[in-house]
Amino acid sequence: MSETTLESALRAAAVELQQAGIEGAETDARRLMAHVLGTDAAGLILRLKEPLTPALLADFDKVVKERLERKPVSHITGQREFWNRSFAVGPAVLDPRPETEILVEKALEQPFKRVLDLGTGSGCILLTLLAEREGATGMGVDISPEALDYAVQNRAAMGLEKRAIFAQSDWFERVAGQFDLVVANPPYIPLGDMPALAPEVLRWEPMHALTPGPTGLEAYQIIAAGLAPFLSPSARLLLECGATQARDVSAIFAAAGFVPVALHADMDGRERVVELRNDAKG
Repeated sequence: MSETTLESALRAAAVELQQAGIEGAETDARRLMAHVLGTDAAGLILRLKEPLTPALLADFDKVVKERLERKPVSHITGQREFWNRSFAVGPAVLDPRPETEILVEKALEQPFKRVLDLGTGSGCILLTLLAEREGATGMGVDISPEALDYAVQNRAAMGLEKRAIFAQSDWFERVAGQFDLVVANPPYIPLGDMPALAPEVLRWEPMHALTPGPTGLEAYQIIAAGLAPFLSPSARLLLECGATQARDVSAIFAAAGFVPVALHADMDGRERVVELRNDAKG
């Protein structure tokens, strides 16, 4: 009986995942194998011809079965890449997505000193901004203590304990101080759209971080109504939203007295980030 090599195990897993209707099956198989071996993509390539020990093969079979149950790869490995950094993630937080990097990119285009991140989840937005902007400080709040466990873990891994504060808070309940930059990726999926989500999202990500209610706009209405006392003059706001919501979100904040600045599109041309100011200055 011939030995099972990494290459042959990868090939078999990719076929199994593909037959189950999982997109990117080959990439997923490689990421799972790298996780089992404790290596990266480059290290995996160098070892493709090596035999896979029975223990490692059993470990690989286990994570492949998890993926077949549509568990996200990031939840299996416990890590997700965002802005060229690795963040701890799991079922209590949303996976960082490419659209959110647009928000970070736009935030970094102008100076800021103090950031408020509403619904911080894993902390990926706040911590990335602080890591990229030396001397800036910030606060991240989330209603979920389990989500904040990930944020605190990521803060420690990035050495930002002295610059980032996290607090369990129902939106503004425990927010204190004033901020010149506010960022948020709130729940925005209309409740009626939830059944159409991919199994990886619907089965494994926290519902409270996905949908705020029937319209998908409820969180923006709460933020717009309560934000003003926490803003410095000319503070900037950057809000992620659904692919068809940007103009509605902008209108909600304009009605609350905020000044629309721009709607920023993703790689597919969909307006996904709303930028506003506290007033017309700056």
